[in-house]
Amino acid sequence: MTVRVVVGGALCHEGRLLAARRSAPPELAGRWELPGGKAEPGESVPEALVRELREELGVEAEPLERIPGEWPLRPGLVLHVWTARLLSGVPAPLEDHDELRWLGPEELESVDWLDQDRPAVAEAGRRLRRDGSTTSSGNGEAGSR
Repeated sequence: MTVRVVVGGALCHEGRLLAARRSAPPELAGRWELPGGKAEPGESVPEALVRELREELGVEAEPLERIPGEWPLRPGLVLHVWTARLLSGVPAPLEDHDELRWLGPEELESVDWLDQDRPAVAEAGRRLRRDGSTTSSGNGEAGSR
């Protein structure tokens, strides 16, 4: 069986990580994830991440590095997560999400992450703390409707 990569983006900006609340499918609705999606045939994983963040959030981002590990989603699908830097735009929940939040390292456990995202979120949080970034003031909302 061919395994297809789903790329998740640990999108960081001003010392915070972007969390996206799923609106579909019903079995995932209401839980939080790192935004992203399936790489298309012939597309590199970093290219897929740029495209998916543009489609889902309306932003331009730069993939930085892959977080070690991969997590099975279902037969034939595996999750890879890359850190990414926001280049331009204000994230908005355009596809598959109904709310976005910027979370500082100390806030990462405040949402109900999808199980497969938890290891990458923990690593992203360690990196945010290590880099010494400070969180911005604000209510943590990002483009919620």
